Amino acid sequence: MKDEKQESKEEKKKPSFTKEGKVREDKKFAEKKVEKKEVMTEMLIRIKDTDIPAEKSVYIGLIRIKGISWGISNAICHILGIDRHTKIKELGKEQIDKINHFDFSKLKHFMMNRRKDYEDGKDKHLLTSSLDLQKELDIKRLKKIRSYRGLRHALGQPVRGQRTKSHFRKNKTVGVQKKKAGK
Repeated sequence: MKDEKQESKEEKKKPSFTKEGKVREDKKFAEKKVEKKEVMTEMLIRIKDTDIPAEKSVYIGLIRIKGISWGISNAICHILGIDRHTKIKELGKEQIDKINHFDFSKLKHFMMNRRKDYEDGKDKHLLTSSLDLQKELDIKRLKKIRSYRGLRHALGQPVRGQRTKSHFRKNKTVGVQKKKAGK
């Protein structure tokens, strides 16, 4: 009996091959794969162009969006009247739309990440790719006007006054080198 069980296990482990040498899959196995993929797509919910796991609470899930910190996440939950401990998968479509279309001008000005914008002087709050793009444009502007900060960015040196004798030595000179003894 033991030999029969071992043989049946070995037969199950051996994959069957097609004429081209590819592994043939059973229909049942293929159906299981499809079901798993569908479950995985349901586990992520898209809020503000970011995929957030459905198992997280609203408070923790919003923190995964670039540009939203724990304080802003808490403020969003408070202003919209959403309990911050509810799971994202428990939110209705209307609540997710409320979060997606949240007006950041309702926040206090000190919570915004772009206060007194250079172009229009207004307080803004940027998220995801617009935050990255604006940061890049600010650095380019500093380089263009040849400010001290712009020059430090261009040289790859620290911008905020750190000392450079022992740190920030990455990919620079090798150090002291001895001269080769010549004849």
